[in-house]
Amino acid sequence: MPETPRPFLDITQSVSGRAWVDRLDMGAARNATAIGQRTGIPDILARIMAGRGVSLEAAESYLEPTIRALMPDPSTMTGMDDLAERLAKAITDNESVALFGDYDVDGACSCALMTRYLRHFGIEPQVHIPDRIFEGYGPNSAAMDKLIEAGASLIITLDCGTTSEGPIAHAREKGADVLVIDHHLVDHDLPPANALVNPNRPDDISGLGYLCAAGVTFMVLVAVNRALRNRGNTGLPDLLNLLDLVALATVCDVVPLTGLNRAFVVRGLEVARRGEKPGLSALALAARASGPLNPYHLGFLIGPRINAGGRIGDAALGTRLLALDDEHQAMVIAAQLDELNGERQRIEVEAVEQAAATAEAEIGSGEGPPVLVLASADWHPGVVGLIAARLRERYERPSFAIALNPDGTGTGSGRSMPGVDLGSAVIEAVETGIIPKGGGHAMAAGVSLRPGDLGPFRAFLAEKLSASVGVARAASALKIDAALTARGANIDLLHNLERAGPYGAGNPSPVFAFPAHRARFPQIVGKGGHISFSLASDDGAKLKAIAFRAAGTALGDTLMRDGDGPLHFAGGLSIDHYQGRELPQFRLIDIASPPR
Repeated sequence: MPETPRPFLDITQSVSGRAWVDRLDMGAARNATAIGQRTGIPDILARIMAGRGVSLEAAESYLEPTIRALMPDPSTMTGMDDLAERLAKAITDNESVALFGDYDVDGACSCALMTRYLRHFGIEPQVHIPDRIFEGYGPNSAAMDKLIEAGASLIITLDCGTTSEGPIAHAREKGADVLVIDHHLVDHDLPPANALVNPNRPDDISGLGYLCAAGVTFMVLVAVNRALRNRGNTGLPDLLNLLDLVALATVCDVVPLTGLNRAFVVRGLEVARRGEKPGLSALALAARASGPLNPYHLGFLIGPRINAGGRIGDAALGTRLLALDDEHQAMVIAAQLDELNGERQRIEVEAVEQAAATAEAEIGSGEGPPVLVLASADWHPGVVGLIAARLRERYERPSFAIALNPDGTGTGSGRSMPGVDLGSAVIEAVETGIIPKGGGHAMAAGVSLRPGDLGPFRAFLAEKLSASVGVARAASALKIDAALTARGANIDLLHNLERAGPYGAGNPSPVFAFPAHRARFPQIVGKGGHISFSLASDDGAKLKAIAFRAAGTALGDTLMRDGDGPLHFAGGLSIDHYQGRELPQFRLIDIASPPR
């Protein structure tokens, strides 16, 4: 029988309505003690690792993840050998190759990986990234025709293609071979590609379904290198130098940062910090990223700028930038993407405000629906995923935002919460005829709706997911890793915490409680309603702090009204690089009053 989570600081209901519990049960606490004693790792780092399921035997290797130790033989993936041999043949025969990618960061990175690999052999591939609004997701017959008419004898789809039976059959009929490299869930029979590698296809037992498309693409390139070596080729590309692109996609696609993915990000960041890709360096500069590149920079500064091209501008800009070696061109495109990102932020803020007002009316004073499905003719199709993410974050339930067209059709995007498989629910909605098109994975999904589909789709999701949403929300207590003080949250501690990173999906960022502290000088800053303040302890120590998007929320109101406490504060820590100095910074997640 599962052990009941232990309360932390006896908080049963915080300002945000959550209980606080110790992330470590009794067994994990004993494991943390054992890790610290055997390895000499600081106690707090041992607690972080034990709280994420790291065993005593794996503790030391966990702190130094390597590709060599964690990557299996690529041939364990179904279809890999056939795909690698066909691509090796194309390289050997100097064929004309075309790439068809998705318009998000994962698609851009996958295309840039393949472009750089083929360029090593003197092949400059055609690249087609579909327009999100006019073409939609995945291959279409018109685009396939265009690539074939321009001479392509081999078309490779990246981060798409698994559900594109018609366009792929069309390309084959036109005389082109098609290879599919993807990771999305499969909702029907596989398309008639010459070879298809997708760790989420039903007959794949590799256990690598947690990889993003760029991770799968990297595995493909390892297999192609081997196939070429077997053909007698020498001077093959150094694939480890491409890991910065894999790391970027892995962080931005929000796949679990465990196992091989964690090694991809750790080693990819090492490559990124060398500044060898002009596109990445130019984007970091445009985004005003300070200090060495880290997962936050990838996920929240660089990634959104690449996505901005696909959302409201030229979808091919991101791929073009990441494949560039010319610094001047890279700076020009990075500036374009930065400008588009600013416009995207403005559109998003307006749409989120409208969506939040609608959600508040729908939820009312009660519990509200288990899944929010909101639609508007005023929303730009390129930002519906961002609206859904904000709704999911604010109302703690899976959320869909759908942009409606004048004819009543709509395209939308959904974001889920741990324990609620949104992708499978959407695929079932397609299979039962409730909506015409949709797909995705557990945490995110995309849909297309016909006129009149909105109500039935909303009702279907409510019935299908109500139970799992209830369980997930009941388990949404805030898990605390340890208690700290403002004085104890120093740079040495943060450098130690980084050793157990990178943090993200599947490897949650540490959350610390600061008992009986005070919020000094809270003030609203920036356009997003952030609140900055100083977290102070009674011994006079202070910690720079911020509460993102808190203005107007219960959390923000408590900060502004009662922050001088003393109160219990919970949140994460990061390093703020300012004028060459490293300073600890606290990011507020929750507040609670000390029990009386």
